[in-house]
Amino acid sequence: MRKFLVILDDSRECLNAMRFAAMRAAKTGGGVAVLSIIPPEEFQHWIGVGDIMREEARERIVVHYEVFAKWMRDRQGVDPELIIREGEPVPEILAQIREDDEIGVLVLGAGTEKSGPGPLVSQLAKASGSLPVPITIVPGDLSKEKLEAIT
Repeated sequence: MRKFLVILDDSRECLNAMRFAAMRAAKTGGGVAVLSIIPPEEFQHWIGVGDIMREEARERIVVHYEVFAKWMRDRQGVDPELIIREGEPVPEILAQIREDDEIGVLVLGAGTEKSGPGPLVSQLAKASGSLPVPITIVPGDLSKEKLEAIT
């Protein structure tokens, strides 16, 4: 089964990327893999404090994921999987793509700010020629209706 890999973070554009991935998966018989990455700088503390912070970060991710997962299951009939990795975002995204042969498309949400589409889109677009899968970049300001029409 082909999976759409989508990144879960705290950005506003994440919502449209999630919607797009779920709608495309539902219409093509695919799956959705939701990847959340915990940056290493969050745990630069004493060992015990770092462990507690790591566990709290994982709990926040699971709660955030469950909101999207419920919508995907209820509205699109797609049961997503959650993957949590620790490290720098771009290398971890690339590692996940290389490790999971079922990932067929990377879905990213583009920010709407004047500063640009966001760091992930900018960095991964530069490497897109050497990626093993295509990237779909979903504009962050597309309406639900427009997303439904596109997918």
